[in-house]
Amino acid sequence: MDFAVNKNEIENNGFTVLNNIYTKQETEDIAAIINSTKNTGDTFRKSKDLFAIRQFLKEIPDVQPLVFNGKLKTIISALFGNDYFSIKSIYFDKPGNSNWFVAYHQDLTISVDKKTEIENFGPWTVKQNQFAVQPPIEILENIFTIRIHLDDTDENNGALKVIPESHLKKIYRPETIDWNTEKEATCNVDKGGVMIMKPLILHSSARTVNNSNRRVIHIEFSNMELPKEIKWAEKLNVN
Repeated sequence: MDFAVNKNEIENNGFTVLNNIYTKQETEDIAAIINSTKNTGDTFRKSKDLFAIRQFLKEIPDVQPLVFNGKLKTIISALFGNDYFSIKSIYFDKPGNSNWFVAYHQDLTISVDKKTEIENFGPWTVKQNQFAVQPPIEILENIFTIRIHLDDTDENNGALKVIPESHLKKIYRPETIDWNTEKEATCNVDKGGVMIMKPLILHSSARTVNNSNRRVIHIEFSNMELPKEIKWAEKLNVN
């Protein structure tokens, strides 16, 4: 397959969508493994509006060979090369009656193994015993995110909305968005499809209005090493 169009979209717009990456059976097999996992512990979060698993690939290693199937590996290699590894993974299940939404933001932090003083790294946060820090901009610019969809997703059940080209503006505070010049795009993705995006693109997610679930596996990748004082919290080679 020729991914030139997708590569151009990522570089210029900050995102692209590719459908038919997983078969219906593959998505169901992934979901079955998730559903059979005990959802207890610090990395699991469950409420009426959201079920989430942080450090997803570490918590449920049995999904790894299914997630990184031949098609996904080909896409990663064609778009980014063979030296990228995953650095963060989260599973979201947004129920059909969910009122949970996320306002416009950029993904500005990385997950690391510990907190320590490093020049140009900060501020720091901790969620469920996981350290996160905002790194220098060149590290953020190097990262790409793949969102694997286990359900058909559109504007009615919380598909991501993005502002194309906003990833090119470095740190872009959402309160400064000028809607006279910016435009919004909704990233509809079929079940078994993926959305690939740069974490600096401004993105948001609306409430669900059609009683349809939205299950997504969110995986971030980099090929950069961190300063010797810290390590990626979830580094996993995928080749």
